[in-house]
Order: sequence, then structure tokens, then C-alpha cells
Amino acid sequence: MAKPSLADSRTRRSVQIFIVAGLCCFFYVLGSWQQSGFGKGDGLALEVTKKGVECDIVPNLSFDSHHGGEVSKIDGVDSKPKVFKPCKARYTDYTPCHDQKRAMSFSRDNMIYRERHCPREEEKLHCLIPAPKGYVTPFPWPKSRDYVPYANAPYKSLTVEKAIQNWIQYEGNVFRFPGGGTQFPQGADKYIDQIASVIPIENGTVRTALDTGCGVASWGAYLWSRNVIAMSFAPRDSHEAQVQFALERGVPAIIGVLGTIKLPYPSAAFDMAHCSRCLIPWGSNGGIYMMEVDRVLRPGGYWVLSGPPIHWKVHYKAWQRPKEDLEEEQRKIEEVAKLLCWEKKTEEHEIAVWQKTIDSETCRSRQEDSGVKFCESTDANDAWNKKMEACVTRNPKVHGDLKPFPQRLYAVPPKIASGSVPGISAETYQDDSKKWKKHVTAYKKINKLLDSGRYRNIMDMNAGLGSFAAAIQSPKLWVMNVVPTIADKHTLGVIYQRGLIGIYHDWCEAFSTYPRTYDLIHSNGLFSLYKDKCNIEDILLEMDRILRPEGAVIFRDEVDILIKVKKIVGGMRWDTKLVDHEDGPLVPEKILVAVKQYWVADTNATSTQ
Repeated sequence: MAKPSLADSRTRRSVQIFIVAGLCCFFYVLGSWQQSGFGKGDGLALEVTKKGVECDIVPNLSFDSHHGGEVSKIDGVDSKPKVFKPCKARYTDYTPCHDQKRAMSFSRDNMIYRERHCPREEEKLHCLIPAPKGYVTPFPWPKSRDYVPYANAPYKSLTVEKAIQNWIQYEGNVFRFPGGGTQFPQGADKYIDQIASVIPIENGTVRTALDTGCGVASWGAYLWSRNVIAMSFAPRDSHEAQVQFALERGVPAIIGVLGTIKLPYPSAAFDMAHCSRCLIPWGSNGGIYMMEVDRVLRPGGYWVLSGPPIHWKVHYKAWQRPKEDLEEEQRKIEEVAKLLCWEKKTEEHEIAVWQKTIDSETCRSRQEDSGVKFCESTDANDAWNKKMEACVTRNPKVHGDLKPFPQRLYAVPPKIASGSVPGISAETYQDDSKKWKKHVTAYKKINKLLDSGRYRNIMDMNAGLGSFAAAIQSPKLWVMNVVPTIADKHTLGVIYQRGLIGIYHDWCEAFSTYPRTYDLIHSNGLFSLYKDKCNIEDILLEMDRILRPEGAVIFRDEVDILIKVKKIVGGMRWDTKLVDHEDGPLVPEKILVAVKQYWVADTNATSTQ
């Protein structure tokens, strides 16, 4: 693959695209700019602006008698919006709940200091996080897998620290990712081939994967071509910007750590979990970390461990570690695996693979005979901000077959077929899928770029059953399906059974990601859900933080809520357009579409924060 070059971004920064013919024209200009390379579409933008190109894809909102009265009751609609100033340039990579300075005030025991520690109300920033100078739109997938613009994450430490391991290389004005890793310096593809000789990766049986301690997420990046989607996580630590690099490459990842708090995923979610020299002490603390992996691994799922202590008899000298320590480390791992009813499938070279049993009844009776401590919680999905315990989660009974992907995307998930989600029947699920196919069709008429590859990293802030993600499914993109912790139904397990990925989150707090990591954000009913729960400004400022410059947002909510949102984002350098529901102006639910303007850090910013 030829090395790409970046055009001078000064041209781009000097041109302001004015939206004079509806938001659809802006999307058209943005799309043409993206297709023509960095900065080369500015002339087209000016041409469209000067000619006043007319677009009728996005109709004006119709305020007829049905909701005219509602709008007139909203206070301050005509007043000027509050203007949010830019934060100082030092905040370009600010992660509120993973702030390095705050982290150092917490204990280092069991990685507590690397867990989420969110700012108190009086510590929150109320300004706009700037992009670094020279910031450009990432390369489209699949080129983004291998190249990241240096200006977007200007950190070279990994190029030195991991030089011999082939993680990342700095070449001119881009970083290149050769696909190497600590355990696979010859490339992720060959490493995955080894795993695929044991695990049925190619037939759709294994679709969702969890990568613990992911580095720059090359394992997840190279699994994508095999139709496997990996949720990767790593702490914000001395390996500067590893998760940021992952997301700039277009690979799903969050800032996270296996410490003392449960992983923010439901039970029996993943088809495969993976650790490649991730430095997690698996056999320590009574096997608590393996027990947490067991909780989120579905029956029949696989755990892959590579690096120390696997095959220690051959490698202990190269690892420069006493063989007695490595032998004891592996003994503890084998002991916990046996306790969890994991069957070892292979141990070859430096890779070992275990499979979690499907026979939960036999396993449970064996565990009871050996005096295993079972978790007392009756809800294994109750994971948000809950302490991990050294206990075994009772394996759920398997109801029905999990179809291979992509069939499972629209097949009725076993959780729904068995009635495990109260209030959601097979018919309700199918109706929801049909509804979101219709909604996404409408979105594609509003924004012609949804299918173009322009938006790679997408977030659904209130995902429900994951039907938005299913309807928009494409090899060009992935969706982070967020199920709010205050949602009335815990549907994240259903989302994983569809072959999609997601996470629990409370939107009164910041998300565990770097700034500018999502290209498109979808918010369906989120502000109605969080009404009177927390400050609407805080949620919108967080959306601005994680959205890329020139990224898009689609809000779907009640009209009175959206008019309040529209007013607030009017002071956040967003361009917006309010659109009728696809069924017409009489439906009180509306759509607000927005685009974040391009701007970068100003070293002379006047913000006090």
C-alpha cells in the first residue's frame, strides 16, 4: 500500500462553509471535500455557497396548529444562546473521568488509580474541548487501519518504546501501523491464523470479541476483515494515547482496566476473549480477573492467552524471569480455569486456548462439590460501577441456538425467544427492527453520506434493542451501542446476541474515551430519558467533546426537547436543522440534525478553564 500524504490544512482552515440552502447542501459539500482529499474541497464549498445551490432533501419544519402552541410556550426560544468558549489548548486530549492528575491521588493497589474517577460538579469544565492545530479528518477505512495523521495524536513515545515490536512507526506527517504487537511482531494476520486453526473464526460462530489490554488494537483491527468485531480496552497510562490511536484507526476501543470494578458489559456477551501479554495477573487475588472474564464470556466461548507464562519451559530465558515464578503463575491459571469448567483446547508456541463449557448443569454440580463460592447477586448483568468479587457467576441456561453472523443480526435472539427480557416479545423485537429500518431510510435521505464511508466510528447513545445499528450495518462502519444505566429495560445482552457490541453508561458522567473519537452520534429519546436527571448542558458538552470536527449528530426526540437542545448547541459552534418526522408534520417526535464546525486550538484563547 502506497504511503498517503496530507495536503496543507491551512487552506481548509481559511474557508468558512456557510449553510445557505439547508443542511443537506452542507453534507453535500462535506462529502465532496472528503472524497477529493484533505483541504481540496474548499473551492467547491465556496462555489456552492456563492451559487446558492438549492436542496429540498431536508424540508423546513412545519409549525402547524398541532404543535404551534407547544413551541410558543418554550421560554427564551428567540433569545440569543449562551456562547460556550473554547477551553485552553492544554485540554485538547482531556478525558474527564480518566484525568492523569486526579488519578495520582488514588491507590495504586489493584489498578484503582487507573479506574474511572469523575470530576465533582464544581470541577467540571464548561467550555469546548479544542482540536489540536493541524487536525484533519482521519483517512477512510481501510486505509485508516494502517495510517493515522500525526497532527491528530501527536505522540511519538510508542514509536520508541515499542520499536522492535512493530506496533507503530512515524513516517513524515503520518503514523504507520504495520500490524505488529508484543506477541506478534510478524503481524496480526499470521497470529490470527494460528488462533483460527483452533477457534472457528471464519464461519460466523465467533462474532464478538473482547481484547483486554489491547495496546493500539491491531488484533481487533485485523479481525475486522474476518467479520469479527472486537471491543478493545486499555488504561490511560504510560503507553501514551494507545486507545486514542485505536479509535483514530477506526477500531472500537474504550479507556478501561481490569481493577476492582466489574467490566461495563452484560453476562455471556462475548464469543471470544483475548489477552496478548496484557500484564493482567490472571491467577492472583483468588482468580478474580478470570472469574470476571468468565462472567462476560458466553457458554461455548473461547479465552485466548498468549505470552508469559504460556510455554514457559521454552521461553523463560528470553523473558528473563525465574522459571519457578512462571511455573507457579501458570499453575494458578490452570487451577482457576478448571474451577470455571474451561476446557483447554491447545497450548502451542506461546498461545493457549480454553473453551467455556456449554453444559452448565454438569459444571454447576462439579463446582458445588468442590465448594466453589458462587456470586450472591441474582442479576449477573448488574455491572455498572459494581465491585468485582472472587466468586463464580452461575452460568445461564442456554435457550435456543445463537445463529452464526450475519444471520443473527435479525434472527430473534435467544434472550427474547425465552422471555428473559420482560415486556419484549419476538413480535415486539421484529416490529422494532422494521421501525428502525424505516428511520434509517429517512436518515439516508437527510444525510447522503451515511453509506459513503465518511462515518466510520458511530455511537448510539440510547441503543434500545440495537435496531438502529442493525439497520445501518455495513463493513464501512461500526456502532458503539450504549445502554443508559437508567433505561427501564436492560437490553445490552440482546444487542450482543445480535452480533453487535455495546456498553453500559450513565450519561450524567463523561464517557471513557478521548476527545474527537466519533464521526457520527445518534441520540434517540436520550434527553427525554435524562430530563430532570442531570444538566442537559453537561450531556451536550460531552457529545461535543467526543465528536470529531465536521462530525454529525442525529437527535430524535419530542419537539419541545429538541428546541431546547437546538438553542444550547447554537452556542457550541454547531450548525443545525430541525426536520419533521418521516410520517409527517403532525407527529410530535422530530429530528434535529447537526454538524460540528471545524475549528482548532487557539493558544491565545480567553477561556479561564
